[in-house]
Amino acid sequence: MDTDHRQNGTTPDGPVTFINVFEIDGVDLDEFIAGWEKRVGLMRAKPGFIDSRLHRSRSTDARFQLVNVSHWASEELYRAATADPAFSARTQAARDQAVSTVTPNPALYDVAVEVTAP
Repeated sequence: MDTDHRQNGTTPDGPVTFINVFEIDGVDLDEFIAGWEKRVGLMRAKPGFIDSRLHRSRSTDARFQLVNVSHWASEELYRAATADPAFSARTQAARDQAVSTVTPNPALYDVAVEVTAP
């Protein structure tokens, strides 16, 4: 389906949200989080980076133990940042060094509905 950005209230060059949910064994969480902090340090210095938060599930039974939510000024700047060879090398090294399987599920999102407190 072809997305018309005008219909969903976004523009192709406007802000974008990156969300990555991770399936990971609970015993590997602390090590993964420490590595994530190093990798996000690279992104923090990139043009267009706004913020990032890594959320940890309160339940060990949750399918997705970690959820990364980051905001970027535009998709173009996000793509340029993630194309950095240093970032690619660090993410590949994290996958290669993982004791158990880490399954990332990354995608870019636009706000579909926003609700605030009255």
